[in-house]
Amino acid sequence: MTALPITQTRTVKVAEPRLGGNEQRYVQECMESTWISSAGRFIDLFEQRFAEVAGTKHAVATNNGTTALHLALAALGVGPGDEVIVPSLTYIATANAVKYCGAVPVLADVDPVTMCIDPADVARRITRRTVAVIPVHLYGHPADMTDLRQLADRHGLALVEDAAEAHTATWEGRPVGSLGTAGVFSFFGNKVLTTGEGGAVTTDDDALAARLRLLRGQGMDPQRRYWFPEVGFNYRMTNIAAAIGCAQLEQLSEFLLRRQEVAERYDAHLAGVPGIQTPLTDPRATRVNWLYTVLLPEHTTMAERDGMIDALAMDGIETRPVFHPMHTLPPYLQEDTFPVSGMLGRRGISLPTHVNLRDDDIDHVAERFLARLAPLRLR
Repeated sequence: MTALPITQTRTVKVAEPRLGGNEQRYVQECMESTWISSAGRFIDLFEQRFAEVAGTKHAVATNNGTTALHLALAALGVGPGDEVIVPSLTYIATANAVKYCGAVPVLADVDPVTMCIDPADVARRITRRTVAVIPVHLYGHPADMTDLRQLADRHGLALVEDAAEAHTATWEGRPVGSLGTAGVFSFFGNKVLTTGEGGAVTTDDDALAARLRLLRGQGMDPQRRYWFPEVGFNYRMTNIAAAIGCAQLEQLSEFLLRRQEVAERYDAHLAGVPGIQTPLTDPRATRVNWLYTVLLPEHTTMAERDGMIDALAMDGIETRPVFHPMHTLPPYLQEDTFPVSGMLGRRGISLPTHVNLRDDDIDHVAERFLARLAPLRLR
């Protein structure tokens, strides 16, 4: 096969933060004040402002999204012998956090439109040992929180939202992170807003928030310094990370607008192209465009999808495969096929999606994507 020409030499990254606001100024303030660890004015400020974004009374900041998820489960008392239902199609941290508690992650399939956990499959997997469900708002689209809330209420289950990829997305007008018992967010460098590394747990429950703060800080009694009534964790966010987060929150509306523009420009090139499926949105939801994820033609094999990723890399374009379904990974390998998760994991590819993309970057990505797609469509 004749190699396709490369029309651009610089790499178009799949994800990239914008750090053009007050990030340096606020970090410099931390350094000059010497408040560089887990105390300082930016931590409280970030928690207050992020709680407003999430629509909750409390936001408890942590050092990353995985620890936030573990902290939420631990604070809810999840432990050995318990089962927690998670989607098969997710980042591995979702299931790992359950294992950290000594509990068993029970996999469920996902919905083909939202790519999020399927409430009907969740219902089939509830047992007397089930204590919680973790809906993951995948790639910026909320899970069906209406049906999941009804299931959770009927069976007395905690509902812990994994909103690591979906800051500000909404379900029936309410922001993710405010729809369950607790919400969990990540602020890794590729997320909608970043603190470098960081996370948060959101909740309206005062008692749960107090417990989250206790366990986050090694289990130290807040009224008696260096007295530890129980074992906790060192999951605290640094003042430097929170300073970056405060600067990012000041730019959040700008970030969201540009992400929407990026998605709309991709849609103009790709929506309606025969054989592929561009992102779908449930009418009850508003998505945040974290990663613009396309499904290749139905007959596409995983090897062909991965070949597409390699070919686009030759064109200077970074892309990502959709997550390998959990049931195919060695720690969680199962014979159950989870057909929708398997299909999405085989056909899905995420294109560059971030606020630093220029319009000509998007046009170039779409052009090269369609050129590399042509042999698959003809097969």
